[in-house]
This record gives sequence, C-alpha cells and structure tokens, in this order.
Amino acid sequence: MGEKKVAPSYAVAELQARGHRASHDFAKAAEGARSAADIALDEGDSAGWWNMTFLQAENLLDAGDFVAGTALARSLSEAPLAVASPQHRARALILMANSLRGEGLLEMATSAAASAVGLVDDDADMEIDVHARQALIAAFGESGKLEEAWEECLSLSARISDEMDDQLAGKAYWVIGNVAFLCDKVDEGLHYHELAAETFSPSRNLDVWAKFNKASAAMRLAAEVADAATLRCIERAELATDVVGGTEEEILLLRLNRAHWNYLAGDAGAALVLLDEIMGRADQLPPQMAGEVYLLMARAQAGTGNKQAAKESLVEAADRFDKAGAHQRALQAREMLEPGAGSEA
Repeated sequence: MGEKKVAPSYAVAELQARGHRASHDFAKAAEGARSAADIALDEGDSAGWWNMTFLQAENLLDAGDFVAGTALARSLSEAPLAVASPQHRARALILMANSLRGEGLLEMATSAAASAVGLVDDDADMEIDVHARQALIAAFGESGKLEEAWEECLSLSARISDEMDDQLAGKAYWVIGNVAFLCDKVDEGLHYHELAAETFSPSRNLDVWAKFNKASAAMRLAAEVADAATLRCIERAELATDVVGGTEEEILLLRLNRAHWNYLAGDAGAALVLLDEIMGRADQLPPQMAGEVYLLMARAQAGTGNKQAAKESLVEAADRFDKAGAHQRALQAREMLEPGAGSEA
C-alpha cells in the first residue's frame, strides 16, 4: 500500500512542476520539482531524482536564481548517473554554463561549456551537441572573445541539416547571427537572423518567438541598424511578452531595446527616461548586461550635453564589465573616457 501512495505523489509533484513551468511561474515550478526529487530520493530512484533536480535547476535559471542553479547543476554533473552517461553529464554542464553566465562568471561558464562540447557525437544526440556549442558560443561572445566564438559558429553551422528540427535549427541560426553582429559582419548577422525568423513560428512557440525578436532587436541595435525591421522586432517582442509574460530581466531588456532605439532615432531624452527606470533595478541584471545599460546611459548623457555624468556612467560600465569578465568591453568603455574620444560604442 505504501508504494501505491508514494508513486502518485511523485507523479503529482512532477505534473504540478511542469504545469507551473508552462505558465512561466518558475519559482513554483522549481519548488514542485524539488518535492518530486525528494520523493524519488526517498524511494531510491536515482534517475527520477536526477531528472527532477535537473528540472528544478532549469527553473531556477529561468527565475534568475543563478547561484542556486549553478550549485544544483554542478551536483548533477558529478552525480553517479552523469559519470556513467555522457548525455546526462553534457546536459548538466550546459545548464551549469548557462547559470554561470547568468552570474557573470564568464571564464567558468566557458570552461563548463567547453567540457560539454564533444561529449556526445551520435546523430541521436545532436540536440545536446548543438546546445553545448550554443552555450560555448554565448560564453565566448559575452567575454569579448569573438574570434573563438566565430570559429565555434562555423562548427555549429556545419551541424545544421534539413533533418534537424526547425526549432533547433532556428536557435542555431539565431546564435550564429548574434556572433556575426558582434564581429561586425552585419550582412551575415542579418542573413542568419532572417533564417532564424523563417524557422520560428509564433503559433508553435510564442515564448521562443518573443525571446528571439527581443534578442535580434538588441543585436541589430548594437550594430547601429535602426531600420523598420528592427522596430518590428522590438514591437513583436513587446507584444508577445505581454501575452506570455516574462521574467523581470526579460522585461528590463525589452525596455533597454526601446531606449536604444530612441537614442539611435535621435531622441536621447526619451532614452534617458527609460534608462533611469532600468538603472534603479540594474542589480537584477547579469553584470555584463548592467554594463551595457550604463554604457548606453553614458552615450545618451553625452548626447544631451551632460559630459560629467557620462564619464561617471562609463566608469560604472567598465566596472560592471570587469566583474563579468568581459574585459575587452571594459577596455572599450575606458577608451571612451580618454580626452578626445567620441561617445559612440
């Protein structure tokens, strides 16, 4: 009788966790997954414990609790199941890399992602391999190691085929486009993001559609591409996020995109209004993203003639980039402080 009571409890906890995740209540989803993991542990079900702890860590990452997510992902990567299974170890390392990136610990994120790449090479595990390469590319890119990131992009591009799932191919095109933009390969960035847009469908996954349009807008704006297509990306992301909801970080990044658009459109004052709002919550952003907020603030302040405030914002931007390990970006901010330097980045 005892076993009959425990099994439904595990099933109920898992179903509740997945239900909360589907409705984007990631904190409750993490708690439900932890309950299911505890039940599995009590029953000696190591596979059930691993899967539910992984689900818990995924939800902590999506909720922005990066420190807790990193700790869980690390324990998963060292668990007996991961030691025995390259697939499980790779998945845990990818999750750890993404959590570390959220913490702004980019060198550690790079190391974790690099460890995941190549752990699996079977076509059946292509999705894991693509996600590992995406995590490594993201860590390289945010660290300012653009040559390394582009080399990994070329490897990832070679993995894309007609047999690949559309959503997976779209995510691969997305990250390749991101790096192309960062490398000033603007035409290639636009090309790969167009390929991504063609594979993603708002009817299939509105959440991914929202995230892609938000990210594509950010990359276009960083490349100074402030055209009608960029504005459409911003508006699609805002509309989709209104429907599906978003984390605090996602909403702040949407506002950062809108502020950047205003600045490039010549309305530095409107940009500053939005940036002041974001600034009050900058500590809720990963350090490298907070650095971008302060950097845009400096440009907008310089654009309105407030040179002293712009210098202070540049110092803060450089400090945030250094904390994230994005030293090349920090150097760019400091170069803008030098006499005679312009206000563009």
